[in-house]
Amino acid sequence: MEPGGGTKRGDGGGCCCCFLYYAYGSNLLRERLLLSNPSAALCAVARLQDFKLEFGHHQGRTSSVWHGGTATVVQSPGDEVWGIVWKMNASNLSSLDKQEGVEDGIYVPIEVNVHTQAGEALTCRSYQMKDYVCGPPSPQYKRVICMGAKQNGLPTDYQKKLEAIETNNYAGPVPIMEEIEAAIKAKKIDSA
Repeated sequence: MEPGGGTKRGDGGGCCCCFLYYAYGSNLLRERLLLSNPSAALCAVARLQDFKLEFGHHQGRTSSVWHGGTATVVQSPGDEVWGIVWKMNASNLSSLDKQEGVEDGIYVPIEVNVHTQAGEALTCRSYQMKDYVCGPPSPQYKRVICMGAKQNGLPTDYQKKLEAIETNNYAGPVPIMEEIEAAIKAKKIDSA
């Protein structure tokens, strides 16, 4: 089966028109994910056991979008990564793959088993960076991850760990950050 293609849910909600996506990086922030993937709906806060969060540059090249290392998960017994399970329409699979650089071989789709705070086990699609060199994220990328963690109520201890991540101190323009901030502002205006 396609990684994360089906949903394993106790309520029988498995359908082939949707898939579950586990986000642990910039896609923790709803407004970031919705830029290219309008069908995303929050499903649950969940923990990926025996993995740790790392930041890196694919083949040593800095991300041209974020100007620093981007997030990946690596197997690490005893560690855990907290993130968000998004339920997405299968029509957004190609846009999500494109955002994650699958065509360019930057990230590969993987299937992960995560546990929600309610103790439910879910099988999700996620992504892992291939062939990377460790490197710190830009302050802007870190900020998006921390905003997403706060927005979705990830455990406080984990939020503190994210806030303690060292950055590369990049201070130049990050156009995607402006798009995200504009989306957040627009949402505030809509809900006012």
